[in-house]
Amino acid sequence: MQWWGNLALYALVLCAVAFLSAITTMRIAIHGREVEVPKLTGMRAGDAQGALAARGLGISIADRAYSELPADYVIRQSPAAGTKVKSGQRAHVVLSLGARKVPIPVFVGRSGRAARIELLRSGLQAGELSTCHLADYESDIVVQQSPPPGAAGAGSPRVNLLISLGEREPAFVMPDLEGMPATEALRRIYTVGLRLGKTSPMKAPGAALGTVVAQQPVRGSRIPAGASVQLQIAE
Repeated sequence: MQWWGNLALYALVLCAVAFLSAITTMRIAIHGREVEVPKLTGMRAGDAQGALAARGLGISIADRAYSELPADYVIRQSPAAGTKVKSGQRAHVVLSLGARKVPIPVFVGRSGRAARIELLRSGLQAGELSTCHLADYESDIVVQQSPPPGAAGAGSPRVNLLISLGEREPAFVMPDLEGMPATEALRRIYTVGLRLGKTSPMKAPGAALGTVVAQQPVRGSRIPAGASVQLQIAE
């Protein structure tokens, strides 16, 4: 019995060693596919690409921005230098456009179309273009810009513009006319600045003669001033 016990103990030890060896081998294999991201900032784009390729990594240009570095030099990177990543991944970099030499023109007060043309002519780019209804400005007029005119030290060639859509047209919420006598529904339509469109008779068992049984637009709809309303009247 003691011999069998010793044999079972030896077998258990061998199994434990084999299991730990397998775990260690897996960890080595996993970590063996990881590489360290080199420092790319301050390097030319081509050199940075070569340094990444030597470690089995790729490069992706995320953006371009003005900086004190010459054009096409890396000014930011992600992941940071020293980070361990899986082989085959890409490092995202921001490349320099060099020092900004183009002053930011005045776009406020110009049409959106003219502003876009001037951006291209000045070597700039359209950033975020936002729109809103403004009663004090005509449609397609630039009312704000960022950076402001003549701004110094802008870090990007993009200029954000806020463009007016003009005054918002008056609008109403469509009232509920169903169940009303046709004369009362007509009065409500004219009171809120709408007009009567097509009316048609409709057989509606249980509905009082001459009352509205259906309407278009339906109640609660947002409709512009002067819109026509179609009614179906119980016959």
